[in-house]
Amino acid sequence: MNKLYPLLALFTTLFILNSSEGLPLTQAWQRTTSIIVSAAEFTYGDYAAVLKTYVNQNARVDYNNLQANRQQLDAFNASLANVDRGTYAAWSEGQQIAFWINAYNAFTLQSIIDQNPIKKSIRDIPGVWRFRKFAIAGELKTLDNIEHQILRSQFKEPRIHVALVCAAVSCPPLRREPYRGDRLDAQLVSESAHPVARLPGSDMGGRLWTRLDDQTRKFLASPHGLRISRAEGRVYLSSIFKWFGKDWIETYGVEGKFTGSKSERAVLNFISQYLDEVDREYLVEGNYKLKYLRYDWSLNKQ
Repeated sequence: MNKLYPLLALFTTLFILNSSEGLPLTQAWQRTTSIIVSAAEFTYGDYAAVLKTYVNQNARVDYNNLQANRQQLDAFNASLANVDRGTYAAWSEGQQIAFWINAYNAFTLQSIIDQNPIKKSIRDIPGVWRFRKFAIAGELKTLDNIEHQILRSQFKEPRIHVALVCAAVSCPPLRREPYRGDRLDAQLVSESAHPVARLPGSDMGGRLWTRLDDQTRKFLASPHGLRISRAEGRVYLSSIFKWFGKDWIETYGVEGKFTGSKSERAVLNFISQYLDEVDREYLVEGNYKLKYLRYDWSLNKQ
């Protein structure tokens, strides 16, 4: 009988909510749950521990050991489901962007280690982007939902494309720390000699290194992001800039400079801000052919 007391107390609470506010029982349950969840502080602690432990300095992931010790990743991903929509709405735009980037990358890690044995490529997992669903902020979302319907549609921040990591060798590097909203537009090292676009809604100004700027530099410095060959008269870019080139047009679109289509010129204008003066001038002149690097979908494993 004692075991029934908690249940009786819960249903009494729901009855009171239902009686006093005219809510159906299911809605009263949802509101009670929301109140409990929104009171809990959301943190990136478990996810930070996962990244620090299982991602090495070369941005490669120890998937086998992560699979064998997945408790912290599972705990973090489960916590994403409990973020109250009101709490999310009260966050700054930087916090919201960071939330979705971290969720995408964490759910991608989960997708890889859910396979037994682990696949050689994320593309070997049926429906991994379009059909596999994850609980987040009271809803069910696919990886494609997060990338295309939320990050690309709701925010004017093309640098998300250097932060989302699809578990492939040619992806941008997976950082060994979560993205955090209070650091997306915080000064990382020093003032930049060349202005960069700031996050929408930011009052920090455009002349600051940011986590996303740092991530962009890391990606462009890798063999999978950018390669300039003056001997060949070619500039090689990651295929990411081809697939999502139009996302740069609004912020970085230019006329009379660089080479290629409207979206290609916008991408080159964006990239040029992260290069030294010699390479930047070469891109501006436009005396080269633009090529895209073959995308290596092999798993980014250690």
